[in-house]
Amino acid sequence: MSQIIETSVDSEIGELEGVILHTPGSEVENMTPGNAERALYSDILNLSVADEEYQQHAGVLNKVTKTFQVKDLLESCLNNNSVKNNLVTDICTSENVLFLKDKLLDLPSAELAQQIIEGVPLENNTLSAFLSDERYALRPLHNFFFTRDASITVHDKVLIGKMANKVRERESLVMETIFNNAPLIKSSTINPTESSGDQNLISIEGGDVQIAREDILVIGTGERTTTQGIDFIAKSIQQRHKGKHYIVVQQLPSKPESFIHLDMVFTFLDKDNCMVYDPVIMQPNRYQTILITIDNEEVQKIEKKDNLLNCLKGLGMDLKPIFCGGRKDLWIQEREQWHSGANFFAIAPGKVMGYARNVYTLEDMNNNGYEIISASDVINNKVDINTYNKCVVTIQGSELARGGGGARCMTMPIRRKTVTW
Repeated sequence: MSQIIETSVDSEIGELEGVILHTPGSEVENMTPGNAERALYSDILNLSVADEEYQQHAGVLNKVTKTFQVKDLLESCLNNNSVKNNLVTDICTSENVLFLKDKLLDLPSAELAQQIIEGVPLENNTLSAFLSDERYALRPLHNFFFTRDASITVHDKVLIGKMANKVRERESLVMETIFNNAPLIKSSTINPTESSGDQNLISIEGGDVQIAREDILVIGTGERTTTQGIDFIAKSIQQRHKGKHYIVVQQLPSKPESFIHLDMVFTFLDKDNCMVYDPVIMQPNRYQTILITIDNEEVQKIEKKDNLLNCLKGLGMDLKPIFCGGRKDLWIQEREQWHSGANFFAIAPGKVMGYARNVYTLEDMNNNGYEIISASDVINNKVDINTYNKCVVTIQGSELARGGGGARCMTMPIRRKTVTW
């Protein structure tokens, strides 16, 4: 029997001990140019190519840590009839498809898990259905392979995402069900929907939330995470943690869409390195960096800082920036940022994953001591990342990057080892 894993994440870079993934399936392919924008895509993906690239991503993680698949975890939860009934009722109520409830409840757990993710085709058994432009009664979850957003492990709890777009709400319902009920995971959840604040104003997505250190959160605010969402997180810290804690808030541009989350312009690489998109993070601009200091279970101070790195330095984290797109050409920086060039995921301190296509970003990393190794070499045992002090494992990203996210977006860590600072 597999060992139960208890959630615990106190940094972005601690050595991995467990992650949740979702391999993209037909829900990615069941998209047209007409509905891509509604599904939050700017393009439609070729599933066969995306799957090949994703297998590199998952293959590396399978080598270095315990991995769980969303569909398997969900199926294990649905074996409990009470959990099954509650989730199906919540989904059908939220998406106004209560006519599907009995049909869904009659499905075996494995098939139900699949339909919750891949969608339920619309039956043309009424005139309204026959004339409808929709193909699905319950739409596919096109974005679910970006498992980072719908739940966030913060210390020993899991913060459930309050998604900015209704098309992604079901992902949060699924992840909350998993963390409260999956037999292989021991955890408890915090849900913003239980807040006394205005639910229409609160949104929180995992791509905006980064754990810098046990006492520091860095959170982006923009199109996907609102200031009201950050206020909810601050209140949760006040209620659950004694001593001094900090939230560093980074405002983000609303355009272009590649600035969707903080991890598209800033990610942690090591104890002393970070990846930055220079125009937003380092250069003078109108996007503020704000420090919230929490002590004695109260917000003690809210103050503006020069920029994100200077703010972290003042808190004892002196990070040397490495530049997305390199340092020579703004156009190159823009191009590589667009293709998730700042979106790295740490396997361990100084050991990260990212797309091979962002060659100028990788060049700057190499100039800063990171060896560049391919995912295929790791998977085929040609190299051992444990022999490297610093490295970046590159996965192919010609298709995956078109979905609007990178290695961090596609990986939801549930347990990391503690970092000695």
